[in-house]
Amino acid sequence: MRIGYGYDSHVFDAAKPLVLGGVLIPDAPGLKAHSDGDVLLHALIDALFGAIAHGDIGSHFPDADPRWAGADSTVLLAAAVAEVRSAGHEVENLDCTVICEKPRLRPHVDAIRARLSQLLSIPVGCVSVKGKTNEKMDDVGAGRGIVAHAVVLLR
Repeated sequence: MRIGYGYDSHVFDAAKPLVLGGVLIPDAPGLKAHSDGDVLLHALIDALFGAIAHGDIGSHFPDADPRWAGADSTVLLAAAVAEVRSAGHEVENLDCTVICEKPRLRPHVDAIRARLSQLLSIPVGCVSVKGKTNEKMDDVGAGRGIVAHAVVLLR
């Protein structure tokens, strides 16, 4: 068994769509990033690489590399999952927390859990996604962006 922890944060960019956990969130500004800005998948990718001690998302998909400009984070996640499997492990479960003032995540949690379940090939009952606010504290609390944390257990 191995445990991995991942974290990511991005500021809002109204010119982009918001994608969280591979799910398009309507009527919300997107996130500024070299790729599609899916902060939740980025935290998950970091957790996966961390669990197998293979660096982090930036070492595999550097933002200075034009190949990853606008990249679909589900493609990056698939590469991370393949690396986990080639290291002899499988994802057992996932626990995520997304922190933002807006948009409210509760209406989207079931869709995000289902998508993560699909992307990781694990039962939806092994995927937890929680939405929190920062109670108006700091830049995230002021509504300037989104933070995501992810913890994975590998077997």
